[in-house]
Amino acid sequence: MMNMSLWLTRTRKGVGCLMNKIISPNYQTINGGRYSSMQAGEQILSEEDDDSTSEKTKVMDFACGKINYTVEMKFLPGSYKDRVQCYRLPDEDGHAISSNMLEHMSKEFALKVYSGMVTLNTMDKFFYEAQRQGRLSFYLTSFGEEAINLASAAARNFDDIVLAQYREPGVLLWRGFTLQEFANQCFGNNIGHGKGRQMPIHYGSKKLNYITISSPLATQLPQAVGMAYSLKMDKKDSCVVAFFGDGTTSEGDFHPALNFAAVMDAPIVFICRNNGWAISTQVTEQFRSDGVVVKGQAYGVRSIRVDGNDALAIYNVVCSAREMAIREQRPILIEAMPYRVSHHSTSDDSTKYRCKDVTEHWKTVHSPITRLRNWVERKGWWSNKEESKLHIEAKKQVKHAIDEAEKEEMPLLRDMFTDVYDDLPSNSMEQEKLVRETIQRHPEDFPKHMPL
Repeated sequence: MMNMSLWLTRTRKGVGCLMNKIISPNYQTINGGRYSSMQAGEQILSEEDDDSTSEKTKVMDFACGKINYTVEMKFLPGSYKDRVQCYRLPDEDGHAISSNMLEHMSKEFALKVYSGMVTLNTMDKFFYEAQRQGRLSFYLTSFGEEAINLASAAARNFDDIVLAQYREPGVLLWRGFTLQEFANQCFGNNIGHGKGRQMPIHYGSKKLNYITISSPLATQLPQAVGMAYSLKMDKKDSCVVAFFGDGTTSEGDFHPALNFAAVMDAPIVFICRNNGWAISTQVTEQFRSDGVVVKGQAYGVRSIRVDGNDALAIYNVVCSAREMAIREQRPILIEAMPYRVSHHSTSDDSTKYRCKDVTEHWKTVHSPITRLRNWVERKGWWSNKEESKLHIEAKKQVKHAIDEAEKEEMPLLRDMFTDVYDDLPSNSMEQEKLVRETIQRHPEDFPKHMPL
């Protein structure tokens, strides 16, 4: 019988050689993103100038490729004086910043995006108030980030898979998720997504290619890269889009996700909402780098920074990013720069850690909704009459959705344990038994008409 240690050594060597051939043979240059590695028989140290030159450029051929070397000690700076620029099209008043600005968004798309932004804003207002009235257990708004929601959704194909965080309900709204479906999920009724087994705002839709939201930060990012790689293997004409906030980039899963995507050339678009705050932690207290955009570059991911309050700029950037991700089979990182106008959630009071005047300034002067409205009005596509009609209709629809959601029955207690296993395992049956016993012992802690 073969010695076990010898077998493992040979096996590991064989697998290692196989993986090198499958994943990235010789690190060949692809679109400037990779570098040729050292080949067998190549000269380790080469001189690239001819013999007649007095000073020759020395090149060291490392495993990761050829690199010029110098006798002068140089440390790369931690940051550069000039920050990465931010892509923007119209100003706050809707005027084009450049006379030759390309306007890729049609009238139909622009008005649909604007209507969606207003509807999302209205839904947030009413749902937030419903939580304050005790009708909802929890809520979180997208105030100030409506453009990222709707404009990015308009730039993508419905076949693209979305892994969101918890400030992207506008993506679902664009794809056809109804206000009633939003209300049913948040109220946790019997016909809502998840049958009340998820916290409010943790939406999902298999039909709309929107993976159900998970609360822990960054967990969706490695999963998103894996899905993107599967699309690549299946040669699909689509990509994955993963949303996250600036706070997520301080989590461990963010870094292997970007590295995995870069190494495997996965067709994925990362969209970071750098809205200035990770709950009460300001970005300047999170990292010393120039925001998030440079983190993509560090991993070899093509990256861009865009004004998060500019729907037109976001639309253009995401359109281009999606095209590159699919055509070139590569990851793209977009750092969108909005401002979180709202509290982090209904469990937060942002007045305790930031100035009200600053928040009000961003809410009014830099409002993404107002900016797009100014632009469509200057194009002659919108009027005050249409604006009033839109707001009245949005309020009517949201109120109706909330009223209908409250009328629906709550899920049965046993549904807490269903839809996971075909045959309920013994530990789940034991848990259900303990829950029922607890309700019987402490009936005052549970709703009187709780469906069992």
